[in-house]
Amino acid sequence: MALRPVMVNIKALDGSAVGRFWAEALGWSAYSPGVTTYVGPVGGLVWPDPVFVCVDVVPVPEPKTTAKNRVHLDLATTSAAHQAELVARLKALGATPAHVGQGDVPWTVLADPEGNEFCVLEPRDIYRDTGPIAAVVVDCADPQAMARFWGEAMDWTLHEVTDEHAVFRSAKGVGPYLEFLRTPDVRTVPDRVHLDLLPYPGDDKAAEVDRLRALGATDLDLGQGDVPWTCLADPEGHEFCVLAPS
Repeated sequence: MALRPVMVNIKALDGSAVGRFWAEALGWSAYSPGVTTYVGPVGGLVWPDPVFVCVDVVPVPEPKTTAKNRVHLDLATTSAAHQAELVARLKALGATPAHVGQGDVPWTVLADPEGNEFCVLEPRDIYRDTGPIAAVVVDCADPQAMARFWGEAMDWTLHEVTDEHAVFRSAKGVGPYLEFLRTPDVRTVPDRVHLDLLPYPGDDKAAEVDRLRALGATDLDLGQGDVPWTCLADPEGHEFCVLAPS
């Protein structure tokens, strides 16, 4: 049994507008198969995408608070000129500079039109084959503990773990990285951005959820009601959902 990250779920007051922003930002397309806006590679709706972790924007009535999100996207660039062009284009689309205590760094921190922070990285060799999303980054208190939980929770490969960070990537060596970074921040509000995980076809979702609970996940009531997915939190309280297999 195994799970794989398939989507980054972003809550938004105006899901369609935020979905369009992220489609333009990533060079992908925005699809609206239902209430949510799914952002994935150009060429028609394919779900789950076999390579990329995509974006699903979900409309909610509550605006983002001033608290920094604990999950954000890092966008890849291939040159200094590409980084500058991408930052300028994103600002023209409605992104704004964000200050999260980053100081003087070679990457640029921005926020989408509803304040969700993300980074436009300087060129790095490690991210040259990831596609537009270099990494999904999760703030945490204990990267080694996160490596133990998430290493058992999903079928991705652990590339590196230290006291400061843990780094995963698909076992196929494709798509973005998943990185847990040690930060002093603590959770003060519900997560605005979270991961959605999917069992493989033929696997038992209920058994997967039970397995996650045994690893230390806890049930999470977000007022979701009777839905086909299960909302959980990891041992540090990061929200995530286990979707029903297709």
